[in-house]
Amino acid sequence: MIKNLVIVESPAKAKTIEKFLGEDFVVKSSYGHIRDLSDNGLGIDLNNNFEPDYQISADKEKVVAELKKLSKDAQEVWLATDEDREGEAISWHLAKALGLNIDSTKRIVFHEITKPAILKAIQNPRKIDQNLVNAQQARRVLDRLVGFELSPVLWKKVKPSLSAGRVQSVAVKLIVEREREINSFNTASSFKVTADFHPIDEKTNQIQAAVLKAELPERFKTQEQAEEFLKSCIDSNFKILDIEVKPGYKSPSAPFTTSTLQQEASRKLGYSVTRTMQVAQKLYEAGHITYMRTDSVNLSETAVEDIKKQVISHYGPNYSNPKKYANKNESAQEAHEAIRPTYISIPSAGEDDSEKRLYDLIWKRTIASQMSNAILEKTNVKIEISKNKNHQFQAFGEVLKFDGFLKVYLESKDDETEDEDVKGMLPPLSVGQNLDKMDIQAIERFSRPPARYSEAALVKKLEELGIGRPSTYAPTITTVQKRQYVEKSELEGHERKFQALTLKKNNQLDVQTQTEITGKDKGKLVPTNIGMVVNDFLDANFSQIMDYNFTASVEKQFDNIADGTQVWKEMIGSFYLPFHQTVDDTLKNSERAKGERLLGVDPKSGDNIYAKMGRYGAMIQIGELTDDGPKPKYAKIRSGQFLETITLEDALELFKLPKELGEMEDQKILVNIGRFGPYVQVGKEFFSLPKGEDPYELKLDRALEIILEKREDKLSKLIQDLEFDGKPLQILKGRFGPYISWNKLNVTLPKDVDPNTISLEECVKLIDAKKANPTVKKGKFGKAAPKTDDAAAPKKAAPKKTTTKKATTKASPKPKKK
Repeated sequence: MIKNLVIVESPAKAKTIEKFLGEDFVVKSSYGHIRDLSDNGLGIDLNNNFEPDYQISADKEKVVAELKKLSKDAQEVWLATDEDREGEAISWHLAKALGLNIDSTKRIVFHEITKPAILKAIQNPRKIDQNLVNAQQARRVLDRLVGFELSPVLWKKVKPSLSAGRVQSVAVKLIVEREREINSFNTASSFKVTADFHPIDEKTNQIQAAVLKAELPERFKTQEQAEEFLKSCIDSNFKILDIEVKPGYKSPSAPFTTSTLQQEASRKLGYSVTRTMQVAQKLYEAGHITYMRTDSVNLSETAVEDIKKQVISHYGPNYSNPKKYANKNESAQEAHEAIRPTYISIPSAGEDDSEKRLYDLIWKRTIASQMSNAILEKTNVKIEISKNKNHQFQAFGEVLKFDGFLKVYLESKDDETEDEDVKGMLPPLSVGQNLDKMDIQAIERFSRPPARYSEAALVKKLEELGIGRPSTYAPTITTVQKRQYVEKSELEGHERKFQALTLKKNNQLDVQTQTEITGKDKGKLVPTNIGMVVNDFLDANFSQIMDYNFTASVEKQFDNIADGTQVWKEMIGSFYLPFHQTVDDTLKNSERAKGERLLGVDPKSGDNIYAKMGRYGAMIQIGELTDDGPKPKYAKIRSGQFLETITLEDALELFKLPKELGEMEDQKILVNIGRFGPYVQVGKEFFSLPKGEDPYELKLDRALEIILEKREDKLSKLIQDLEFDGKPLQILKGRFGPYISWNKLNVTLPKDVDPNTISLEECVKLIDAKKANPTVKKGKFGKAAPKTDDAAAPKKAAPKKTTTKKATTKASPKPKKK
C-alpha cells in the first residue's frame, strides 16, 4: 500500500521532487500529455455542443496502466503538474483517465522546485480548477476546428499536403508583410559628413594628439551640395562654440518573462526560441530556476530581500535599490512570478555549457533588476566653421559617473545600426578653444528598409499584438519553419556603388566611387514562395482568421474562460458557425491559387513566360499547357527568389541548366538542379554540389575537383564491390556500421558477420530477408500534444462522414442550438 502518490509531467521533475519528500511519498511521471482529441475524424462531436472525444495516446497506454495501478494502491493521489492552463489540463486528463474523483483529488502547484515550495504546496492543496481546464480545452478544440477545416481547403485550392493554423498563419502574415515592405522600399541616398579634429592647447598653441570626432547634424541630399559644403571648409578655422553638459541615467530592465528571456538569449547567446525553452525547462526541473512560462515581472518579497543581501554583500549598499515592476500585460496569468534563480546565492548552475550560460543570463538579469540606476554625464560640443556660419559640427560624449546595475548587466537591442551615435569619452575641451582640422568626409549613405524579423523580434511583435501566450511562442515559430512557410535567410546581398568625398588636411578634395555589399542577411525569417501564396489565399478568403485584432481578441476570450466569466462552448459556437460557412463558400466559389505572373515573352520561341506555383514548388514555365500542343519547359526558382519579384531576365537565367561543362573519361560533364538540389553528372554517376556552390557559376576545373573528391570519399567507404542480378552490389562503411547497398536497398550487416569476407550468396540471403520483412517507419501517432496554439492538420482529405464515439454525422453539420 502506497501512502501518497505524486504525479508530475517529467521524469527529471519527479527525480528532483523525490529528494524533498519522505518515504511516505512515491513520485511518478506522466511523461507529458496522456490524452488528446481523437484522430479518428474530427475528434469533436458537432451534434453535441462541441463535446470533445478524447483518447489515450498510443505511446502512453503503458504509462497510464502503471499510474492507474499505483493510484488504486495509494491512500492519497496528488496531481503536481505545471501551474499554467496546460498543466491544469494534464491534471484533469490524469484524473479522468485514472478514474480519480475530480472533486476530492488533491491538486498542488508551485513555481519553483525547492523544498520549502514543495512542502508549502503539500500543506495547501486545492481542487482542479475547471475554468483553467476549460480555457485549455477551448484553445485545443478551436485550433482543431481551424486546422481540420482549413487544411483541406488549401489542399484543393493551393497545393496538397499544406496546413493552416489560427496562430501560425498570422505569424506567417507578419513575416510576409515585412518582406513586402522591404521589396517595395524606395531607397534614397544622402551624404553624411564627419570630421576629425585635434584640439590645440590654449597656452602653448601646440596641436594635441587626442582626436575629437564630430558630425554635421544635417545630411545633404545631393553630391553637389556635399561638395559645396566641403569647399566652404577650405581655409576655414574651427573652434569650440559651446559645451553643454547634462546629467543622465540608465535604469535596469525588469526580470525576465518568457518572451524577454527568449529575446535576450537570442541576442546574447545566439539561441533559437525553441532551444531557449528546452534549456530553461531543464533548469526548472533540476530546481535551479522558477517556472519558465510566465508573462509576469513580479518577484516575491523573499526573493527581493535575498537579492538585496547579495547586492550589498558583493557590491556595497550604494548599489542596492529594491524595486517592484508593473506588468504591462493585464492578463498575465501563466504564473505569479518572473523567471529567476530559485537560490539567489548560487551564481552558477547547470549540467552543461548551454544550461550554465542561460542560468548566468537569468542570474545577472535578476540581480541587476534590483540595483541602482547608472549615472551618466552627457556632453554636447558645438564646433564653429569660420567660413560657413550656417552649419556647425557637433561632438557627443558620455561619461559614466556611477556604474550601478551596469556592473552586472546591460540589455541588448535588436538591429543596432552603424548610424547610431557612438558616445565615448571626449578629450578635455573649453569654449573658444581652436581645433586643427584633419580629414572631413562626406560619404553617400542609403536609407534602409525595415529589418527582417529574427526569432526574438517576432516573439516581441507577437507579444505586442497580444497574439499567443508564453507557452505558444516557441512552438509557433518552430511550426511555420517545419511547414516550410518560413525559412532562415542566407542572403548573400549584392554590390552597390557609393560616392566618398574627402577634404584632406592639405585642402585637396578627393572624390572616389567605392563599392559595398548591401542586402546581406543571415538567420532572419524570410517567407517562402508557398508561404506567400498560402498567406494571400487565406487573407483573401479568411480575413477574420488572419486579422491581428481578431486573433488577439480570441486570446482575451480564453482569459475570460479561465476567469470563469465566459462559457467555453458558447465561445466556440459563436466562432464556428460563421467560420464553417466561410469554408463552404470558399470551396465552392474561390479560384485555385497559383501565385501566377506573366513575366514576358521568350526571345527564342516567342512563348509566354510565367512565374507560378507548381506541384513541387515555385517555378518558371515557358509555353502554355495544352492537350495537343508541345509540353512547356520548366525551371525551379532559386533560393532567395520570389514569384512576385522575379524578373524576365532572372527567369531566362534559370534555363541555362542543364549545362555542359566539358568531358571526362570520354563522357560529358553536366551541371543541373534536381529534386534534391544541384549536382554534376558524369555518365550515370551523380555528385551533389557542396553547400554554397552555385551551379550557374560552376566551372570545369571545380567540377572535376568535386567529382574526384566524391569518388575518393566513396572509395574510402567501399569494402567489397560485387554484382547481383546485373546490378552493382557493394559492402560499404556506414555511420552505424557496415551495410549492403544494392538496387536502392540498404541492408545492415549483422554484428557477427565480417564485411570483408561475406560472400555474394550470404548477401543475397540478407537482401531476400529484408524484402520479406521491410522496415515500417513509425509515425508520431500518440505523441504528447505540444504546448502550442495550432492543431495538427487532418491526415487526409476531409471525409464525407465523421465518426466519433458520440455520434455519426455528415461532415461539419451545424451544431444544435441550446
